[in-house]
Amino acid sequence: MCGVVFHYAENLEPAEHTARIRRANAAIAHRGPDGAGERILGRAALGHRRLAIVDIQDSTQPMSDPSGRYWLTYNGEIYNYEEVRASLSEQWSFRTRGDTEVLLAALVTLGPAALSRLEGMWAFCLWDTEQERLLMGRDRFGKKPLYYRISGASEMAASSELSGLRALLHDQDWSEDEDSISDYFRYGFYLPGHTAYREVHEVLPAHFAWWSPGKALQQSQWWSLPESAPAGGGVDVTTKLRSAIRASVERRLVADVDVGAFLSGGVDSSTVVALASNAHPQSLKTFTIGFSDKSYDESDVAARVAANYGTEHYQDQMEAWRVGDLTSLLLHHVGQPFADSSLLPTALVSRLAATHVKVVMSGDGGDELFCGYERYHARSLLRWYTRLPDAVKRANGQLIRLLPEPFAHHSRSLLKKAQLFQDVVDRLAGEQPYIANLVFRPEDFRNLFPGHARLGYSAPGVPDQTEPDELGRMMRADALVYLPQDILLKVDRASMASSLEVRCPFLDSEVASLAFQTSAKRHRQGLQGKVLLRDASADLLIPEVQKRRKQGFGSPVNRWFRDGLAEELIARAEGVSTIDHSALRDFVNDHLAGRRDHGYRMWNIYSYLVWKDAQM
Repeated sequence: MCGVVFHYAENLEPAEHTARIRRANAAIAHRGPDGAGERILGRAALGHRRLAIVDIQDSTQPMSDPSGRYWLTYNGEIYNYEEVRASLSEQWSFRTRGDTEVLLAALVTLGPAALSRLEGMWAFCLWDTEQERLLMGRDRFGKKPLYYRISGASEMAASSELSGLRALLHDQDWSEDEDSISDYFRYGFYLPGHTAYREVHEVLPAHFAWWSPGKALQQSQWWSLPESAPAGGGVDVTTKLRSAIRASVERRLVADVDVGAFLSGGVDSSTVVALASNAHPQSLKTFTIGFSDKSYDESDVAARVAANYGTEHYQDQMEAWRVGDLTSLLLHHVGQPFADSSLLPTALVSRLAATHVKVVMSGDGGDELFCGYERYHARSLLRWYTRLPDAVKRANGQLIRLLPEPFAHHSRSLLKKAQLFQDVVDRLAGEQPYIANLVFRPEDFRNLFPGHARLGYSAPGVPDQTEPDELGRMMRADALVYLPQDILLKVDRASMASSLEVRCPFLDSEVASLAFQTSAKRHRQGLQGKVLLRDASADLLIPEVQKRRKQGFGSPVNRWFRDGLAEELIARAEGVSTIDHSALRDFVNDHLAGRRDHGYRMWNIYSYLVWKDAQM
């Protein structure tokens, strides 16, 4: 994997332009430790950091076409590049054997229309020196990041990470965007296209964008999720899905370096490992992180899956964490507040894997595509629950809230499940229309962040609330918002911190099309989700995994706050006007007294404060 940098500025001396590109390249060096490139082209400059995976000796960047008119800096992998290369062979004389020149040739000869031919993950900047015109683009689900900032009519900067962008524009204002911070507190991340900073944006997933000096940026969508078909589809769709996933896994094994896999012991990663171990020429290397808190630990199941497929298995355990690790991830890699606590174990398992391989595969996307989250189950139950008399619902809610909330993982406690379901009930009004899972109940949000209740952005492309299939609507919203803004962002930054490339077979376009063209009723039956995926992989999974419900890759943050982190949270919040201190103390006291498990909500605030302290 790699990192990209672009900068256009009028009246900037070449020496200063070179210095800025080098600073930006240094800021994202972790994305590509195998090489650095830069090119100054008058008022434009391109930079690149390389993690060599395919065509290791050649394919250096920035890369130009033979005429020197077009220059490309690119981050990603095109898995079907050999097919695309063959289709362009009469129009282009290829000098290298990698996917970079294939992308360059496709963009030069076909323009943005080329993107629909590509299978893979990418973010790129293509500069036309003759017309002084920039083309940027991202892959279907936004696996690879691309941030940008336009400063008036004469300056434009773009980079794979916010740290690179700040290095380019270190002399500009980097104040908080109040609307985005409001969205962060609501969801734990930012809505597509936005960041924590004013006037700093990202190219949307499945979009390309044109920019020229003096003109407004124009962004267009080049791909969208397919429409769902009526319920049905038995053996035929199951067979098609199995074939599509197998082909996707095999495509993602192609590399000039060894490829391994993350393994959690769940249905998604186990399916990927099963197919990859069959196709891998040697024993597949697999990697797992466990927790000392057994209610969060899946390492035993992962070890049994690894033994079943004869993989070369490595595992580590997360015993403790340091605030310096979180600060480094937030400041130098994510570049903004981020509330998903699994960022820490993801960084740890990536560090473990990077000592053995340069590429791994993961099961990311399986929950959004195949209806795997517990919140989908909760919404299904709500259809029954909302029919109960109001008095019964009130009494039920009061009874559940009277009982202390367990700190165990929800997979180990029925009472915990009941408490989480009541959270869904309490948040229901605030999640209409559904954009993403809310972190706080609306009442708690108003108390904790009184100045932010009316702030925030809208999410582009989220299905209308009037769509009849509620589960299908939630899955689509999560694929468009939660998947790129939380899951894929977390995995990209945590893995690239250790210069590790992660490939996601479930995000293959054919797999995604089959999943979303199938009614949500085929994905969930009764109390079980991922029915279609389980059927398609039934003979691959050991019985223990086949029957397992979703656990998730969470961290025991609730216990961390009881072990002293709560006091640090209160101390860090002093003097921060964004948060109501009295409401925060009530939250902390509820947690410490064992009345409510506010762990992940407090982590949302804590991560913001760690980032904010580092800015000062």
